[in-house]
Amino acid sequence: MTTHRPTGNGRIQFGVFFQGVNHTTVWKAPDSGSQTDFESFRRVAQTAERGLFSAFFLGEGLRLREHLGRIHDLDVVGRPDAQTALAALAAVTTNIGLVATQNTTYNDPADLAHRLASLDLLSGGRAAWNIVTTDNAWTGANFRRGGFLKHEDRYVRAEAFVQTAKAIWDSWADGAIAGSRSDGRWLRQGSITPVRRNDASFDVDITGRLPRSAQHHPVLFQAGDSPDGRDFAVRNADVIFSRHAELEDAKVFRADIVARTLKAGRPADDVKIFPGQEFILAATEKEAAEKEHWVREQQVGPETAIAYLEQFWGRTLDGYDPDGPLPEIDPVVDVTNPTRGNAFHGKSAIELAGQWRDEARGKGQSIRQFVAARSRLNGRGLVGSYDGVADLLAEYARTGAVDGFNITPWLVPGGLDDIVNELVPRLQDRGVYRTEYEGTTLRENLGLRVPSSHRRGTLSAAGRQESENVA
Repeated sequence: MTTHRPTGNGRIQFGVFFQGVNHTTVWKAPDSGSQTDFESFRRVAQTAERGLFSAFFLGEGLRLREHLGRIHDLDVVGRPDAQTALAALAAVTTNIGLVATQNTTYNDPADLAHRLASLDLLSGGRAAWNIVTTDNAWTGANFRRGGFLKHEDRYVRAEAFVQTAKAIWDSWADGAIAGSRSDGRWLRQGSITPVRRNDASFDVDITGRLPRSAQHHPVLFQAGDSPDGRDFAVRNADVIFSRHAELEDAKVFRADIVARTLKAGRPADDVKIFPGQEFILAATEKEAAEKEHWVREQQVGPETAIAYLEQFWGRTLDGYDPDGPLPEIDPVVDVTNPTRGNAFHGKSAIELAGQWRDEARGKGQSIRQFVAARSRLNGRGLVGSYDGVADLLAEYARTGAVDGFNITPWLVPGGLDDIVNELVPRLQDRGVYRTEYEGTTLRENLGLRVPSSHRRGTLSAAGRQESENVA
């Protein structure tokens, strides 16, 4: 059995995940703000930067969620384009990284590589790309492509996409632009290598249009958790956005990623791990427990609880009491569809319903209690006093189980205030959290090495022609 190997530096970092589509954001709270106004994005990003967070992370939705054939209207919905929002935030922040979730199925590598490089260059080397895949016809209908991509091919296309994007980013040599006004040419001859690829995934013949940024090219995030997803991550990504947040589970996940990373020919600590997590904090444990109870009641109301089950049952459940037991009837469809989001796609609804009934019955849970527990982000969340959670995070840092947490605030825009004002100073006192940014780029602040294509020194144009032409 593979044993856990600590790979961290004894520190914990934070990122913030601005979801924009979810039921965990308490939008009915008196101090809740808009989910789409720039002011909310600005406040969250600047608060995170004041707290020395590594990154501001935006989710993506290519189609509005639906419920039983109708727009799902109970929860927060609607997200501005990630790169548009992040470009605006680049102008009002200085150090924090800017992470855009972008899909490899419904984008073109030459176009997306240029847009991400533009954000990276204009932000001074702070851009990142969270790589996601999609294969279902429901999402594809928005692009007139239906379900053209087979499920087993999603990572094949994604890998070809990432390889092509990296080649475009690396197509300009170091020192391509004239170093002084006395040089005869603004652009050195032979300093740009055309990128050509012609295979089952892409037909590309492009000359990159931008020089490298201060961090060479955008940092790459990835969140797939299947065996194929993990292998894809260790071959291509710099950071894994994981669902394994509980300490012991995080250790097991780290051990698996380390083993896969070494097998892929990379150093053991080459891939950083940031689980998504929700923090509910207060001055005392009792106050935190009371606060969590209120938050859970706001997150999962009676209608939300019933709607959550209806998606799996494939039928209306209007007659069921949200404070009563789970329905004894079986779902009317055997396999769920993705209309409320890809997280539910491909599950056997009848089998799942039986498992859920048994679990709820064993725990004495009502529909609402069961859904509230089921839909929490990565387990219970980090709930407790400022000092208690600081002590727990110090243990995460000591074991190297994770490199940081990508925090999903339950309130926008003020959901980071107590973390920055109360938790961060306590972590700094314990010596497990930075007191200043390590550098000016996201790659530096995450503690990442330069991209693998640059680790052997600056490539010549001729050497890059051989190594980066991906045909």
